[in-house]
Amino acid sequence: SLEMSKDQLVDRLVAPLAAVDAWKLRTGNLDEDDFSKIGYAYGVLSEAPLFIDDSPMLNITELRTKARRLQMEHGLGLLVVDYLQLMEGKRRSADFNRVQEISEISRNLKAVARELNVPVLALSQLSRAVEMRTPKIPQLSDLRESGSIEQDSDVVMFIYREDYYEPKTERKNLADILIRKHRHGPVGQVELYFVPEQMTFRDIERKRGE
Repeated sequence: SLEMSKDQLVDRLVAPLAAVDAWKLRTGNLDEDDFSKIGYAYGVLSEAPLFIDDSPMLNITELRTKARRLQMEHGLGLLVVDYLQLMEGKRRSADFNRVQEISEISRNLKAVARELNVPVLALSQLSRAVEMRTPKIPQLSDLRESGSIEQDSDVVMFIYREDYYEPKTERKNLADILIRKHRHGPVGQVELYFVPEQMTFRDIERKRGE
């Protein structure tokens, strides 16, 4: 994670697992019942095969080295990069612009996935173009700084929440997972329920059953 610290990420994981308000967790405004649920959540996470590296200014070579070591020592089921545009490439020079650097990072992430035989989930920023149109539904062309992200990816998904842009919408707390590219399957979308208090998404059917 180049975007958030390890402690911030753990809080994000604990809140939905403990079913407590993320803001209360962050500020410490908790009651006795909250503490009990949080203790349980920390216990579950402590046993989870989860490794978080929040080293700043990580480059693709360092990531590859660390991923190889984790694969050898523990085995990897998924590698998540948050987020791609904060990573550095192998080389930086005056004639090597940012678009070329992002392309290099994207190609190398794909190479890591193939070498280690593990899926790589890379988060990406979107360009400002999405903010300039209505509706503000993201498209493949909105991937920031490089078309190679689309080319190198097997699957490209976007999260779109209408109520983020239109507070008065009837689709309150609903999010669409937009599958815009799928190299080995169909494209489409999946609707999820967003729980803002816990900063998490849930299956619609599960939410209706609660």
